Amino acid sequence: MTSVTPRGFETRVLRIPLVAPFETSFGRQDEREVILVRAVTAGAEGWGECVTMPMPLYSSEHTEGAWDVLHRFLYPALLGVGPVNPRHVAARVEHIVGHRMTKAAVELALLDASLRERDESLAGYLGADRTHVPSGVSVGIMPSLDDLLATVQDYLDQGYARIKIKIRPGWDVEPTRLLRRTFGDDLLLQVDANAAYTLSDARLLRQLDDLGLLLIEQPLAEDDLVQHATLATQLQTPICLDESIVSAKVAADAITLGATQVINVKAGRVGGYLEAVRIHDVARAHGVPVWCGGMLETGIGRAANAALAALPGFTLPGDISASDRFYAQDVTDPFVLDEGRIAVPTGPGLGVDVNPERLEAVTVRRSWTPAAGHEADPVPTA
Repeated sequence: MTSVTPRGFETRVLRIPLVAPFETSFGRQDEREVILVRAVTAGAEGWGECVTMPMPLYSSEHTEGAWDVLHRFLYPALLGVGPVNPRHVAARVEHIVGHRMTKAAVELALLDASLRERDESLAGYLGADRTHVPSGVSVGIMPSLDDLLATVQDYLDQGYARIKIKIRPGWDVEPTRLLRRTFGDDLLLQVDANAAYTLSDARLLRQLDDLGLLLIEQPLAEDDLVQHATLATQLQTPICLDESIVSAKVAADAITLGATQVINVKAGRVGGYLEAVRIHDVARAHGVPVWCGGMLETGIGRAANAALAALPGFTLPGDISASDRFYAQDVTDPFVLDEGRIAVPTGPGLGVDVNPERLEAVTVRRSWTPAAGHEADPVPTA
């Protein structure tokens, strides 16, 4: 991996309307507010996406906090200190506690820039062994069962390989059973609780066991590894951990405890794509399948997710849907569903380019943070 000397970082907050509201157990979104980081070096520019949300509901991180941490702590740790190897970014900012999503965005931006300088793809660098990955779709909590059926039917007609529905108390067994009854045993179906239940709900969750689900994702609170292990002994449906898995170490602990039989890997949640690969390696060594989760990413994050999901241990369809699942217009060329699969970009770095006009149209805040001697943005994007 080639070291790069960042001349500065551009930070943008985007607000992109969703094509339809997306509701989970922790709230409803009508637009995606997202931070993009652009790292400018002598030979290239690289992009990273910060998957925080406007409010600290999914995790403790959120947009304003990420903006502050980027400018006050992360950028100063990486500017004016000479060449930076993207593989060492995590170590350079280790003294800053937490803020994994924010760190992941900076690491990806520098990784993208370095790989573009080398004319190497992110997929190739991470160790991908596929050119396409199966695409699953995540379906939010719907206003009615009829709406759910119509939405799922539409996604199946489009060719999605797997359906995941969000559940919460009061919207769980009935909609899941309806989907199984309507679409049959061949439908690859899983549910995602986003930590909406407690161990006292085990009897309720056991009602899902006869529905042939791939998994139930994060049924209990993120810090309840022991209780997840207890729940796993009471269910036939495999438990998949999402919010609980924040590092390769925690993944190893969860596997050892018996708290998880499947792992959802989200690079932002674990601090970056390099740590995500380490989790993949740990899980594969223990025979635990992994899949790539999504955070309503733009084409920047979607490209990186596709590269990650092409690694050999990712044996279940991930949440890497076509761009039009969420956005009428993305900030990159759209990802398109092709026979239930998404193509893995093969160009240098992320393998996708930002559309300057579209980027400018959805930008609500922008800053340029230079290294000494590079006060002017040398590569204005828009």
